Amino acid sequence: MALRHRQALSLHRSSSEFRSLRQWVATNSLSAQRSLQGVSSRFISSSHLTIEQKSDRSNWEHRPSKEDLKFGTTLSDHMLMIEWNVGKGWDTPKIVPYQDLRISPAASSLHYGLQCFEGMKAYRSLLDDNSIHLFRPDKNMERLSNSMHRLHMPGADFDPDELINCIGELVKVDKEWIPSGEGYSLYLRPTVIATHRFLGLAAPESVLLYVITSPVGPYYKTGFNPIKLTSDTHYVRAWPGGTGNAKVGGNYASTMKAAAEAAEEGYSQVLWLFGENDEVTEVGAMNFFVYLINKETQRPELVTAPLTRGDILPGVTRASILDLARSWGEFDVSERYITMGELKEASDDNRLLEAFGAGTAAVVTPVSCIQYKGEDIEIPAVGDLTQRVWDEITGIQYRTREAPSGWIVEL
Repeated sequence: MALRHRQALSLHRSSSEFRSLRQWVATNSLSAQRSLQGVSSRFISSSHLTIEQKSDRSNWEHRPSKEDLKFGTTLSDHMLMIEWNVGKGWDTPKIVPYQDLRISPAASSLHYGLQCFEGMKAYRSLLDDNSIHLFRPDKNMERLSNSMHRLHMPGADFDPDELINCIGELVKVDKEWIPSGEGYSLYLRPTVIATHRFLGLAAPESVLLYVITSPVGPYYKTGFNPIKLTSDTHYVRAWPGGTGNAKVGGNYASTMKAAAEAAEEGYSQVLWLFGENDEVTEVGAMNFFVYLINKETQRPELVTAPLTRGDILPGVTRASILDLARSWGEFDVSERYITMGELKEASDDNRLLEAFGAGTAAVVTPVSCIQYKGEDIEIPAVGDLTQRVWDEITGIQYRTREAPSGWIVEL
């Protein structure tokens, strides 16, 4: 009797201590939460990552030369996969040979567009060919989490550092796929899709996070070529309260028809406008910058649309340009809405100096012309500021220029 009482007391004390431990974990550091894998699967754990190496080398042996790379067509040997389901939370991260996915035809990602993604790159330093690194991956992780939250996807509160660690291991496994030389990199595509086998419209009970990689070459193979834009379209890319500030596939699918129509008229991209005053938002799949002399202050000003309304994607290159330009302190830097009327007036007054798009793939793309209401607004093709932004960001990415603190993650 006394023995059973002591055993019961011991079990009660153990259970009580375990509950207290869980309460402590719930209110303390992420590292403490990750240390109790049996208590919580909320967080991705890079310490549990498994790696399955591909034995067949035929894909590597038959890869194109780096000079013949076409964006997004060559895929490297391995991929990262992490599953989440309502019963277990985040499962063990796995690096496996690149392979096709097996999902149900009823998966909610296929029916309701429950998917989001990121675009980022791994680079070889031009100073040390064996050194590889990522550029501001924390920004990509923040945006991926925000995109998942916007789609009401489970698992969105993953630990960004742990996912960066997993992605870093994937890059190291396939590091031979990273071409050397300026303009070359390994493009990384983290993606999250709902795999829930359910035709009803509801938050998914299972998702798959995977990362594939692709070696890419210089975006401008024949030089820093400016592009021509048209704003004369009745299509709208995004609107307040929509998904314009999340990186989801639906944002891009709806632009395909408008882009094709623009190309038929001889324009490279669509400059997306919003509202009765034709406010400038984005260009194609890039953020948009204008450099002009402000009519009121008569000072040079770099302008891009703000994020406050929710229809602008918070680009990593966008943030980097703003950070650098403000650190120079040589001109005004503004996040404000600029209208096509203001651009047209600045052009007529010879105050419109430069314009360019900004994104991960191209870094910056100079703009030489914008069609608006049937008239072409001419812009100096490649100005000093556009070239400077290009030189600064690519210099940081390839380690020939000093990077601001935290921008480079060595692998």
